[in-house]
Amino acid sequence: MKTLTVVLRGGGDLGSGVAHRMWRCGMRVLILEVAHPLVVRRTVSFAQAVIDGHAELEGVTAVRVDTVDEARDAWQQGNIPIMVDPGMKSLELLKPDALVDATLAKRDTGLRKDMAPITVALGPGFEAGVHADVVIETNRGHDLGRLIFEGMAEPDTGIPAPVKGHGSERVLRAPCDGVIQHVLDIGAEVEDGDVICTVEGRPVKAAFKGLIRGLIMNGRKVSKGLKIGDVDPRPIHAYCYTISDKARALGGSVVEAVLFLKGKEQR
Repeated sequence: MKTLTVVLRGGGDLGSGVAHRMWRCGMRVLILEVAHPLVVRRTVSFAQAVIDGHAELEGVTAVRVDTVDEARDAWQQGNIPIMVDPGMKSLELLKPDALVDATLAKRDTGLRKDMAPITVALGPGFEAGVHADVVIETNRGHDLGRLIFEGMAEPDTGIPAPVKGHGSERVLRAPCDGVIQHVLDIGAEVEDGDVICTVEGRPVKAAFKGLIRGLIMNGRKVSKGLKIGDVDPRPIHAYCYTISDKARALGGSVVEAVLFLKGKEQR
């Protein structure tokens, strides 16, 4: 099979795990992002390259590019290109083999199955056969990573899966509109009640003893209720800098979906 070209929307932690798996499998991947990504798990997200120019994750580097020609140059140099292109204008120039929506927006993002020969969407908000050829289940549990060819993924519950007995309290949310200011950063250990950051001077505190695993970039403007960080009760620093089990599972499922549908085309 010839080298496949894949456009992937969304360079957050889950999308980055998908991109990493596809890249390691020999696919040429172009990540599309917004101009100001609000990434919580910055240390494992290729989207950070939009801000810093480059981002490295488990031996793979993403670099910011501004044109499709620059994307091709990045591939030649062994890097994953990432481009600010929320409207997907690059699709017309690149004509990829597959388009993957890994924004995890949990709503209709404008994706339609005729946008590329193969279309894949992750999570709720998409219907297989309408928005994409295949939808992939993202909810933790028995069906995580399952390929759905008819229907939709499980609806969003809004409640994160519990880790060591901690569920919704793992998520840090902005108490008001305003600018976030860090007191601590990703990788720091915290005790119950420690101030992790402030928004317009209002403190955001840890609800239990753990490790800061994600925190939106310092100085960013956020809105009330937005997820701005998360705390992990497991004191394992490597989890802050490596691809999660969920991201690895979804990456494998996306590779399976693309190869299955490509093989189906050729049969």
